Amino acid sequence: MSKTIKIIAFYLPQFHTFPENNKWWGNGFTEWTTVKNAKKYFLEHNQPRKPLNKNYYCLNDNGETLKWQAKLAKKYGIYGFCIYHYWFNGKLLMEKPMEILLKNKNINLRYCICWANETWTRSWANNTKEILIHQTYGDCEDWIKHFNYFLGFFKDSRYIYKDNKPILIIYRPENIHVRKKMFELWNNLAIDNGLNGIFFMYQQNNYNPENDEAGKILKYGIEYQPQYAMDFSKNKYYKIPYYIKSSLNYVADKLPLIWNKRYGFKYSYDKLWEIIIKEFPKKRYMYPGAFVDWDNTPRHKRRGSYCDGVTPEKFEKYLSIQIERCKKIYKKEYLFLFAWNEWGEGGYLEPDELNKYKMLESIKNALNMQEKIL
Repeated sequence: MSKTIKIIAFYLPQFHTFPENNKWWGNGFTEWTTVKNAKKYFLEHNQPRKPLNKNYYCLNDNGETLKWQAKLAKKYGIYGFCIYHYWFNGKLLMEKPMEILLKNKNINLRYCICWANETWTRSWANNTKEILIHQTYGDCEDWIKHFNYFLGFFKDSRYIYKDNKPILIIYRPENIHVRKKMFELWNNLAIDNGLNGIFFMYQQNNYNPENDEAGKILKYGIEYQPQYAMDFSKNKYYKIPYYIKSSLNYVADKLPLIWNKRYGFKYSYDKLWEIIIKEFPKKRYMYPGAFVDWDNTPRHKRRGSYCDGVTPEKFEKYLSIQIERCKKIYKKEYLFLFAWNEWGEGGYLEPDELNKYKMLESIKNALNMQEKIL
């Protein structure tokens, strides 16, 4: 294993318009629409978040933004991006940025893919169960088409590999009822096409490979933060049970009630990070995670949650510890970070008006500290 820890940041491609979003949410909708419409719910609330120099970029710009992001990531030590991918029985959504990246070989950016295999609904916006597009898994013919789409990326020299296999992350494998047959087929097709197979990983913690017939091929998991730490903290740290506070927030979202820092669903940044750096991997196949910030009230309004006490200095301190744990306890070379550009959930490294480049500088400082230790 390489002595240098490699940080892979999750990457959201929803910063460009496409017909389906125009239909579902209104013409011109992108993630920036959500970010710009965010509300400040108490005096100290860091909303709405604003990119530095009003850089509300569009990813459908022939690769110019991707070039900027790649240059920025490399400068501050990010090894690569894990880009979310959306496939609905051959129907692609938000595919343009990834396809632009594949086409433009001059963009110096390592990357891998996470299939975000979820049904799209209106729940994040208005808590209804109206289905926008249903995630189904088809048959063998669809699986082959899906693999062939992946293959062009797998053979890209910039694609991230582990054990000489392209990394493919599945967001929620437990939702795929045909996962064993599908993943075995994909692995065999990869071998037939000159690869050594696929290095499968899963992202969400609802999946347990030890109790699954597909577990032999899908045994590597990511401790996706801050979700892992949040799930733990809901039961441990809050005097008011999570489901009660969540219900109160829902009522406050529907009625003009007073809602402030005291009553909103708040996570302590320090406590979440303490959970992360104290916990040991429950399975030896787990890869560690980290997070920069959290605030999903732009998407969920008062029903959302946020982190209190976030600073670049704290992020640097905790990340430095997690980098050491990645190497010594997890014995892994990859550390998965939330996130590069999840502006609608407060998880981003890109420069903003509040912190400028400080979060990116924290990454660089934490990695430099590791190099000094080595």
